[in-house]
Amino acid sequence: MDNTAEDDAGLARRLASGDRAALATAFDRFAPTLTRYAWAIAGSRQDVEEIVQDTFLTLWQRADGLQLPTGSLLPWLLVVCRNHARNTGRRTAKNAGDELPAELAAPGDTTEASEQLRWVRDEIAALPDTDRRICELCLLQGYSYAEAAQLLGLSVGAVTQRVSRSRRRLKKAVTHDEH
Repeated sequence: MDNTAEDDAGLARRLASGDRAALATAFDRFAPTLTRYAWAIAGSRQDVEEIVQDTFLTLWQRADGLQLPTGSLLPWLLVVCRNHARNTGRRTAKNAGDELPAELAAPGDTTEASEQLRWVRDEIAALPDTDRRICELCLLQGYSYAEAAQLLGLSVGAVTQRVSRSRRRLKKAVTHDEH
């Protein structure tokens, strides 16, 4: 076993005992490598910072059960980093479907805003009754999915699916040039 592996094994033992200085040592030793790795698989600086931070938080939280077959922390940290990056990517992809494009600027006056809002309200009115009611409750009146589900006698999953489908339809309607 080389010195780095021995140092990592000792560092892991110190982390397991709750030694905060060991966490600082681990950060100093591995943060540059993890940051470069996260840059290769993440979409933004904010994501990279969050992924690296979450990786060290996971190290701290799981240090007492940490097993290092090779005696080195780096492979374990890279796997944890990759998993956090994947989770961040999934979360970003899931939320991206609900966002309107940046080029869809806010109208300058209330008349224009009312006209744009009319198209959205027309699209909501054209939805099937249950979907329309869910949109009114969740998107316009601010009810939670659980509250809307209870009011309408549906499961939370059904409300979630219907809101997602309705948002896609509304986004498509708002962003098309035909309006």
